[in-house]
Amino acid sequence: METSALPPSFAKALQELSEHAWRPEIGVDEIPAPQRIAPFAAAITADVVSEDIELGNGRLVLLHDPAGNDSWDGDFRLVSFARADVEPELVADPLLAEVGWSWLTDALERHGADYTAPSGTVTSVASQSFGSLADEPARAEVEIRASWTPILYDGASLSAHLSAWDHLLCSLAGLPPLPEGVVLLPSARRR
Repeated sequence: METSALPPSFAKALQELSEHAWRPEIGVDEIPAPQRIAPFAAAITADVVSEDIELGNGRLVLLHDPAGNDSWDGDFRLVSFARADVEPELVADPLLAEVGWSWLTDALERHGADYTAPSGTVTSVASQSFGSLADEPARAEVEIRASWTPILYDGASLSAHLSAWDHLLCSLAGLPPLPEGVVLLPSARRR
């Protein structure tokens, strides 16, 4: 996409997306963005990997409509999908959905990412194999589907929202948060 043809605010957001310093456990790839939801869009996929084991994954879509969108309550929207395997006992916990949603809102608050109009779901699924598959271990996973409108007026940065999403992915995957004051340097690591 020719950057000179983009609205300046979207071009800035794209630059921040491409230059973001992700945690070392997160590998990010650009993927095709949905074309019919907004005039301008970008999307990435991420895998959370530690010691060669995939712990979780997600997708993040950045939407921009310069005319604004009443349902978004703004002209940008972030749409997130994040999932990770969890211990099967966790799926039975009636608070798992509330805790999962708090991982998102806490991450946004921790990184100073101002937002409005949040919406989403937290889903947990348990699978038990039977018959010829009885030797397969029980599996459980939790997924968080969410969207929110980042407040990017007055020069506010998308970077805080990207850091919050990074934090959400790692929380969901069971990785401890980075200590306060630790700043990641941009990495050339791309998968």
